[in-house]
Amino acid sequence: MKRIPLSRRRFLGGVALGSAAFTFLPGRVLGLGGAKSPNEKLNIAGIGIGGQGGHVISQLTGENIVALCDVDSAHAGGVFRRYPQAKVYQDYRKMLEQQKDIDAVVVATPDHLHAIISITAMKLGKHVYCEKPLTHSVWESRQMSRIGREQKVATQMGNSGQASEETRLLCEMIWDDTIGPVREVHVWTDRPSNGLFNEYWPQGVERPKDTPPVPQTLDWDLWLGPAPQRPYHPIYVPFRWRGWWDFGTGALGDIGCHSFDPVFRALKLGHPLSVEASSNRVNKETYPLASMVTYRFPARGEMPPLKLVWYDGGLRPPRPEELDADAVMGDNGHLFIGDKGKILTKRGGRKGGYALIPDKRAREYGAPPKKLARSIGHHQEWVAACKGGQPAGANFDWAGPLSEVVLLGNVALRQQMREELTTKKLLWDSENLRFTNSDTANQFLKREYRAGWTL
Repeated sequence: MKRIPLSRRRFLGGVALGSAAFTFLPGRVLGLGGAKSPNEKLNIAGIGIGGQGGHVISQLTGENIVALCDVDSAHAGGVFRRYPQAKVYQDYRKMLEQQKDIDAVVVATPDHLHAIISITAMKLGKHVYCEKPLTHSVWESRQMSRIGREQKVATQMGNSGQASEETRLLCEMIWDDTIGPVREVHVWTDRPSNGLFNEYWPQGVERPKDTPPVPQTLDWDLWLGPAPQRPYHPIYVPFRWRGWWDFGTGALGDIGCHSFDPVFRALKLGHPLSVEASSNRVNKETYPLASMVTYRFPARGEMPPLKLVWYDGGLRPPRPEELDADAVMGDNGHLFIGDKGKILTKRGGRKGGYALIPDKRAREYGAPPKKLARSIGHHQEWVAACKGGQPAGANFDWAGPLSEVVLLGNVALRQQMREELTTKKLLWDSENLRFTNSDTANQFLKREYRAGWTL
């Protein structure tokens, strides 16, 4: 299937903050000439499919899965066997160079490889689905948005909650003035650890001293990609790379693009004015075990300035007075504080939806008026966009700025920033992509790439 270019008007049409971000209409409804039939299948390739990438591919089996690529043939072996018709590669560069029938690419590698692979694919005219967070650095996120726009390809970030009913209900509830103007939002997660045991990935640790041999099934140099050279160790792969500065983006990068998305949509947020952070002791190898990041946003139309606070590692905000005595304030959640009331995540989890507190008020209120179009499904939004339909809800013009904000918090968490942030907060100039009051912080907006790996 040939690439279907998206006009700039259609590409930008789905990213306006507010209800427009959720509207989905097929191309035929929009009267778009030249769009391929929705029944014509895409040829999709997956890159980094041993973990989350395998799940994403499993959501796209209505299309043609024509190529699969992973640097670790053992870790990805089960997915390779599941799609025997797909050609298998270890190096994504060879796959994109040799296999000309690919229309669209799923990128689900570790974070440090997201931008370099996605941008390579977009420059070849491929539609791209990239896992969250969109990139490893703030600068890379800005480039992903720009190049996706310039290439007029269909894009989607892997924060599937953006397509959910819960996100739409939250927006409709807040826009129905149920709690009045919202001035504070608190977001928290138990990651990376829960209690005394690290259940997700290591943070707050130093680089291992031993150097075990590289498994024969793993191309370690390809896995490192643009990251600085270091010896292989199983403490990094698979999956446990998330807590290392060189490869992952920590708890904030992992969960922030999920948890911030409904806040940004409901409150129509853009770029922050400032960011500041505090944490337990942090080193130059891994993210801290627990941290708190505070963003401040300007007023938006009739919406007042907003304070957004992020907590991880089991930290959480004070228990709201309105919460019923026997109610559980879970390990993951949101708390919206308005002039006339509060909204809390239900059932103490990231996927529990949202409700007014106390429970009595939630029962009295019921449900808000339905104002937003419902999604056809996160992955199907991208497929339809690839075939000429409306831009997907988390396309890179939405996901890029959202990822930028998330990753600004990681800049503030750097070990080199600890002393500076005891005396000031970082002031952000989004137009010029720089902090106006910290040259130290500006050094971490973009990273250096290992020789042979450039954007």
